[in-house]
Amino acid sequence: MKDPWRHWEHIGVWSLALLPLSLLYCAAGGLRRWFYRRGYGRVHALSVPVVVVGNVTVGGTGKTPFTAWLCAQLIAAGMRPGVVLRGYGGRNRHVLRVAPTTDPRIAGDEAVLLARRTGVPVIASPDRVRGAQALIWEGCDVIVADDGLQHYRLGRRVEIGILDGKRRFGNGLCLPSGPLREGRSRWGSLDFQVTQGTPVAGEWGMTLAGAEACAVGGDERVPVKTLGRVHAVAGIGNPGRFFAYLEELGLEVVAHAFADHHNYVAGDLIFAGADPVVMTEKDAVKCERFARPGLWYLPVTATVDLEIARRIVARLTAKE
Repeated sequence: MKDPWRHWEHIGVWSLALLPLSLLYCAAGGLRRWFYRRGYGRVHALSVPVVVVGNVTVGGTGKTPFTAWLCAQLIAAGMRPGVVLRGYGGRNRHVLRVAPTTDPRIAGDEAVLLARRTGVPVIASPDRVRGAQALIWEGCDVIVADDGLQHYRLGRRVEIGILDGKRRFGNGLCLPSGPLREGRSRWGSLDFQVTQGTPVAGEWGMTLAGAEACAVGGDERVPVKTLGRVHAVAGIGNPGRFFAYLEELGLEVVAHAFADHHNYVAGDLIFAGADPVVMTEKDAVKCERFARPGLWYLPVTATVDLEIARRIVARLTAKE
């Protein structure tokens, strides 16, 4: 899989050739946001507060682990969160209550992963407003909208952006010339900016870490460093970060990158030799149906300053 970030890290011939499309994309995004902020588009205000977690760049920032961390903090604060998301990569076109056992080919890999990691109600729906309302009917008193920054129909109390601290904004251009989903100024408009890696002034840092490999489709767990030489598989927004982390843990890595949300088949995980295969947890939920010995995944957990949790809860519980 070719990584478009090799073009997005700087302004070159490729990005300049696509610049007219990039300017149109950025203008359309800005116009759409202005349209809703001015009241020309209907913004659905719900009976409970909504916190949106999303990206201003193309994915691979650690948004899903952060969402799981945030749900745990909201529960610790005595709240009853629920998660709504589109369910990207799944076939579902309706309001779907996602269980830990739901087929990720229907609900999407992130929806199933969040249902497993959080233990809170998770709804996958192309219509996030209807999905959020379904969560309220289930008794949720706060809605976490995963990957919803650009979904302006859904009103929100708090906006949180997640950024890759190494890639940051790349060449600063919108798609397709660069990695931005909206103009660069959108980052500064968010209530909280969370950076995976080293933050700059005004941002909150987040680290992702995991050192124990779990058998795909099984219960066995081993220290990941004991696996030695591995075939590393990743179908996420930034596969290189996963491969680099495995190397930091002391593994000899043979990397195999796939497109984000790749729909795996058994043959994708067959390689020469007897070395074990290690994948991300998001990939693993899609590979359980053809699990076999030698397939492992590495779950990671987000660590974030608890002060941001306190401030988010304060925003959510404040009277408007």
